[in-house]
Amino acid sequence: MTNATDRELIALVAEGDRNAFTELMSRTEDMVFAVCMRIMGNRETARDATQETFVTLFRKADRYKGTAAVTTWLYRVTVNTCYDMLRKAKRRQADSLPDHIDPADPQAGDGFTSVELRGPVVEALQSLPEEFRTAVVLRDVEGLALTDVAEILEVPVGTVKSRVFRGRKLLAAKLGNLQEGSERRSDDGNA
Repeated sequence: MTNATDRELIALVAEGDRNAFTELMSRTEDMVFAVCMRIMGNRETARDATQETFVTLFRKADRYKGTAAVTTWLYRVTVNTCYDMLRKAKRRQADSLPDHIDPADPQAGDGFTSVELRGPVVEALQSLPEEFRTAVVLRDVEGLALTDVAEILEVPVGTVKSRVFRGRKLLAAKLGNLQEGSERRSDDGNA
């Protein structure tokens, strides 16, 4: 079954094929978890959101119309799942585990710098309004094209550009100059 395309797999999932579901999930679980982690802000709720995304995928596979790539459709399901969970969490606020318990990002270059910067970056990202955070995560962290982000969020490309720009601007203001000795340009262009 590993030779099947994502579209073929989702068609089989829509028919109730659990093996196709397992294959599609194994292909996409890292991507889904990464998006959930960046939107939700902590590992435990990201795991919950990832699980809920795949439950939704299994239940609603028949709603996939084939007008977009399966991954684009799955990004949309993931983002919507995260939004739903965030809204529910706002109704019943609970304290999360401290950031120092969450391990460093293994994809970061220098382990010490990764640990040092991770907390402030995650905190700054979580402080962004939901629509800016999601646009920045999908565009800058996941590396999706503007048109794909627009399709996932179901907004015009211009709106995505605006949200990414404003999100980046808010992040820059929150983060400031994190590393000592690095140059930071002022508004007049001087270092």
